[in-house]
Amino acid sequence: MASYHYEIMRACWFALAAFLMVPLYAGEWPQFRGINSSGVSDEKNLPIHFGPDHNVVWKTPLPAGHSSPVFSKTQIFVSAYDKEGIYLFALDRKSGKQNWRKPIPRPRVAEHHKSSTPASPSPVTDGENVYALYNDFGLISFDKAGNERWRLDLGPINNPFGLGTSPVLSGNTLLLNIDAESGSYFVGLNKDTGKQKWRRDRSDFTRGFSTPVLYKPADGPMQVLVAGSYSLMAYAVETGEPIWWVNSLTWQLKPTPVIHGDTVYVLGWAGGSDEGAQENVPDFPEVLKTRDTNKDGKLTKEEIADDRLSKDWAAMDLDRTGFVELRDWKMYQRRKKVVNAVNAIKLGGRGDMTDKNVKWRYYKSLPNVPSPLYYNGIVYMTKEGGIMTALDAETGKVLKQARLTGALGDYYASPVAADGRIYATSQEGKVVVIQPGAEWEILSVNPLNEAVNATPAFVDGRIFIRTHENLYCFANQ
Repeated sequence: MASYHYEIMRACWFALAAFLMVPLYAGEWPQFRGINSSGVSDEKNLPIHFGPDHNVVWKTPLPAGHSSPVFSKTQIFVSAYDKEGIYLFALDRKSGKQNWRKPIPRPRVAEHHKSSTPASPSPVTDGENVYALYNDFGLISFDKAGNERWRLDLGPINNPFGLGTSPVLSGNTLLLNIDAESGSYFVGLNKDTGKQKWRRDRSDFTRGFSTPVLYKPADGPMQVLVAGSYSLMAYAVETGEPIWWVNSLTWQLKPTPVIHGDTVYVLGWAGGSDEGAQENVPDFPEVLKTRDTNKDGKLTKEEIADDRLSKDWAAMDLDRTGFVELRDWKMYQRRKKVVNAVNAIKLGGRGDMTDKNVKWRYYKSLPNVPSPLYYNGIVYMTKEGGIMTALDAETGKVLKQARLTGALGDYYASPVAADGRIYATSQEGKVVVIQPGAEWEILSVNPLNEAVNATPAFVDGRIFIRTHENLYCFANQ
């Protein structure tokens, strides 16, 4: 009898664990790209045709910023900036009216890429409170009334392209990954106090922009996965302990992974060739023999004295000391050998799982910024030029690759899916609605006549799209 009860309890536990691994989509969009950054919602009755003068419920003017909207029980949170400063906005979820606007401390003005902004990371909410990240400051939390709960100045961050990663929540733990040219780390904070629970050094990682995703094994505690330069790392949420990892990713990760079932799909493109090693670079001791004229064990730009290497100086002197040292060179060496790909990786294990967990790789027509989308057995990618690729999620086989006719520009927003359709938004502000499948088809192209970098959201049977000028709410009317 005891054995019977044990088996019943065991079965219930595995059922619960499996349940916890499945995103709960209904009416929820608390962080970048929704629950666990999946980009998928079960919202229904969404419009196929919409625009500035059609199916608009409301629009709210906002200052610039690429932060995507996130939703608490009653509010929408979004970051923005102007020449006067940076801000966090809270808007009413139903009407779009501004509830409050809070100026964010700005003790420094950090570098960022021309395609980014000081307000690119998306906030995260626990349903009541909000947590927001800013390159020029750090982390800050407010309650739903706009009262500051805590703040944490992260100091200068050595990432010349600025921040793209967004914070995420797992229970009481706020998770933040900062991958930079030097001083990279991953940290877990108490969400109610901002106090550090643990911090993990990531000195083997350079600049990165990917948002962490959560994975709950059937037989263990919650893990958090971070896609960074050269490796996907899985950490224990409560302790920050590294559990397993897969190497051979590219050197600069912008897209956020997506998880379905026992597989995580990790996309990375960072320039260079589509397939195969880019270049073999000699080891540092060999270079020192011929280049290190003053024998101090490091290199100056003058000592390198090579047109090709001199052009790569900014990519080599990561910590900006004016010298290339052993770590700088090793990172440069690794960078030149990496392979761009979308990787299907089996979840779980212990230690280095590179040789065991990689199920397939696909190397061609890879996006630079947009994250992949898993939807009903197919992995979708959208890249500049309006190229959409559909891959069989089990094999990586190309099902269809074609242009999104009528929206052939650049793409920064990630594709998202709901109501049996995919929504892909170009940077020039054309939203393509797609019938998904192995032979996907375009249903409509909806010009917004405003540039878009933020990823759309689906909540309350509505589509929310943040342009460079407004936050729009669309619904069938």
